[in-house]
Amino acid sequence: MKILITGASSGIGKDMAKILAKPENSLVLVARDMEKLENVKKDLQSLCNVEIISMDLSDEKNCIELHNTVQDIALLINNAGFGDCGNFNQTSLEKDLNMIKTNIIAYHILTKLYLKDMMKKDSGKILNVASIAGFMPGPLMATYYATKNYVVKLSEAIREELNKAKSHVQISILCPGPVNTNFNNVANVKFHLREANSMDIAKYAIKKLEKGKFYIVPGIDIKLGKIGAKFAPTNLVSKVSYMVQKRKLY
Repeated sequence: MKILITGASSGIGKDMAKILAKPENSLVLVARDMEKLENVKKDLQSLCNVEIISMDLSDEKNCIELHNTVQDIALLINNAGFGDCGNFNQTSLEKDLNMIKTNIIAYHILTKLYLKDMMKKDSGKILNVASIAGFMPGPLMATYYATKNYVVKLSEAIREELNKAKSHVQISILCPGPVNTNFNNVANVKFHLREANSMDIAKYAIKKLEKGKFYIVPGIDIKLGKIGAKFAPTNLVSKVSYMVQKRKLY
């Protein structure tokens, strides 16, 4: 099985690559940092065929080039992304726009292009890495939460279209809470909540993906958070979310 993983140089993406590194699989790992990718390849190349591609997916032309170059994908894992923390009127516009390009536009392009390929063959799987943030507003992380809301709603809509088409193509979304990865450094936050281990999240995600689950929500506390966000008034969720984000600021 040929597998494409974006954001594969660290964190959940890297750990999912480790789990999927089996003789019957072929991995294509994409990230910006070539040195980190080379280290991942060195660790995994004895287990399966590994191809690495250094690419900035915030550039939509690169996303299209990636699809044109890497064909016959059986599993696409959209994992590249980052966040930022602070009042919306004070955070960097440039960083916001790069976040939107990476967290939304890259996901959108790759999902659309590879979904078309998979539907022609009536087989294949797409895992979009979202977040529990995708089910609620996020004061002090407004842009990041908004990008994950986009990923959740896009994936939910595609799932229904696939159901109506009676397609055998599967789409799933991974929605973890805080995870101990490099995300915190990039987003300028420090979580005061218990952080999950990225390998544990990766194992859980692959296990549920293989079982055909759509919502993949690791941890009972995060599941309860998803339920609360669904049924509580939006203004209450916003207030709670604000208090949580405020504690993250260094």
